[in-house]
Amino acid sequence: MIPLWMYPVAITCGNTYILKPSERVSTTTELLIDLLEKSGVPKGVVNVVNGGKETVTQICQHPDIKAISFVGSNQAGEYIYKEGSKHGKRVQSNMGAKNHCIVLPDADKEDTLNALIGATFGSTGQRCMALAVTVMVGDAQDWVPELVAKAQELKVGPGNDETVDIAPLSSKEALLKVERLIESGARNGKLLLDGRNVKVEGYPEGNWIGPTVIDNVTPGMECYDEEIFGPVMLIVRAKTHQEAIDIVNSNKYGNGAAIFTRSGNAARKFQREIEAGQIGINLPIPVPLPMFSFTGNKASFWGQNNFYGKSGANFCTQWKTVTSRWREESEDVYKVSTAMPTMK
Repeated sequence: MIPLWMYPVAITCGNTYILKPSERVSTTTELLIDLLEKSGVPKGVVNVVNGGKETVTQICQHPDIKAISFVGSNQAGEYIYKEGSKHGKRVQSNMGAKNHCIVLPDADKEDTLNALIGATFGSTGQRCMALAVTVMVGDAQDWVPELVAKAQELKVGPGNDETVDIAPLSSKEALLKVERLIESGARNGKLLLDGRNVKVEGYPEGNWIGPTVIDNVTPGMECYDEEIFGPVMLIVRAKTHQEAIDIVNSNKYGNGAAIFTRSGNAARKFQREIEAGQIGINLPIPVPLPMFSFTGNKASFWGQNNFYGKSGANFCTQWKTVTSRWREESEDVYKVSTAMPTMK
């Protein structure tokens, strides 16, 4: 999905493109290139290079490359932004996230709980717009047991099984990180549902993590401050709507945020005051439609122009301003003058 935010806009605007996929999902890129060739895109318009940091550095430094798009971790994204900018390139760098959802007690309970489960555990939590933190306000906190019950019903297994809800994590390193952060949350918060040590028949070496719910989480806890990137729901409790907004705004990331409420007034207050780039009202994953742009901010995005939409077209082009004059035969010719030109 991520490359499709980038190279279609770039080549439509007249550029050629170099795509360096993650070394963990390079096969997906091969499939995309095959589809491009079948569609009639000439060879050499979109090119693929593989590799690690050395390849990335060459992209950042090569004089023929004019602009760089990136999606990934803050460690890599900040390096790419600094190194690319240092060599005179424009860079758009989409990085980490810790997306929050505020739940007010007047929300439609069943609708809200189902949305929270899907947004938190879908894609095994391995997407930049996954819902990582649920802020339960006031009496909405009474819904927590029902959230846990719904999470318990999710099935863990291989992604090619259509009955499965949660597939494996992408690597052993990811598994160890998620397990470490769950353990940290269990020590400092309240572990309501533990997804560690899941066994899936026929796959003893799989990177399995089941749905996990940690309650009584607060800013400053390791599991809250770090991006988990796994099927883990963190529950933060707030007394008021304003306290919930302040919690969201104090987080360093600003990719997306959502609210569930029946109150238009509460929704308007949220959309005006919240400090995230993509806002959802009664929907949990507010990824904009293609005619708009992917507008993360704060520590989630470095750069001046966001992905796709009008902003993406601006990123992939250079503006020209042309001022011209066509003299009529009856018009006087220019007279020599060293004065500043003025419009007549």
